[in-house]
Amino acid sequence: MPRLYINLRLLEKNTKEVLSLCSKHNVELIGVTKVSLGDPQVAQCIRNAGVNIIGESRVENIKRMVKSGINRPFMMLRIPAISQLEEIVDLCDYILVSELKTVEAIEEICKNAGKSVNLIYMVDVGDLREGVWYKQAEEEICKAVKICKTSRIIGVGTNLGCYGGILPTNENMAKLVYIRDKIEQRTNTHLPIVSGGNTAALRLLEHSDLPEGVNQYRVGEAIMLGTDVTNNRKIDWLEQKTVVLEAEVIEMKTKPSVPEGQSGLDAFGRQPVFVDKGLRKRAILALGEQDTVPKHLKPLDKNAEVIHASSDHTIVDITEVQRQINVGDTMKFTLSYAALLRAMTCPHVEKIYRGE
Repeated sequence: MPRLYINLRLLEKNTKEVLSLCSKHNVELIGVTKVSLGDPQVAQCIRNAGVNIIGESRVENIKRMVKSGINRPFMMLRIPAISQLEEIVDLCDYILVSELKTVEAIEEICKNAGKSVNLIYMVDVGDLREGVWYKQAEEEICKAVKICKTSRIIGVGTNLGCYGGILPTNENMAKLVYIRDKIEQRTNTHLPIVSGGNTAALRLLEHSDLPEGVNQYRVGEAIMLGTDVTNNRKIDWLEQKTVVLEAEVIEMKTKPSVPEGQSGLDAFGRQPVFVDKGLRKRAILALGEQDTVPKHLKPLDKNAEVIHASSDHTIVDITEVQRQINVGDTMKFTLSYAALLRAMTCPHVEKIYRGE
């Protein structure tokens, strides 16, 4: 069985580093656990580092944390489904929203339950994922503020990089602050939160280029992996070997580097492309697309190269690897965010914790 080795000490260290950077710029840090399926040990690391609010995208993950003794406050990151609103209102202190109908439903639930929740209205400033389009945001959010009597709109937020790959900049963050200011003026309501950042926006803090007024970041990838996939970089002041994937070698053969015969698509409908390098020594691992995203794995063995994978097998070129690798040995890899997400989700990948 493949194994994920999760170094809790390094996760806590990364969290402290990100928290320190945010604090220097008066930015509140929300620690995001969604890539770990709301892993309670990961959540505890984030709390131990000094982060108060845990951000999650799934109700089931929040329930898992609560059952394991991780207490509120929680923030619901994914725009909530109407069908899950009662559970979300019960479990979460902060909810990201983008629809007036959803705000109305939350308000009704809060009124009946005699409780209040804090809502952050999401604004799309260019990435085309969730949120009201920024040109219509002022009008719509002013309506939402008027709806809320028991619940409360406490600010605006945005998400960049996750869908359209649009990078956070001073300019698009400034749009968010401007919209918040206009809503405050029109409604005579204080909106204290401008939730403008994720891992991709850390560069704005690093270069002191964040507009004044943005005061909250929601960060997961940087904490978990020390990487920033949107900006295609390792964050050099963070640890990258926080999570390592290990898989066993189940076959060792020397074969041609290009398949023989008439070519079609692979099992996932892809057209594989091969470079003719002659005969190559290849290790097949007990690991596949069902377990992770193999093309997003980086071998810790220097000069090893992941060639391709099917559902259950990953082929690695080890021709130029210095150490002797045999059937029954293991190989280790660091992972991208996408590879970690799938590995954490897969029940066939064992999770092992280190550095408690």
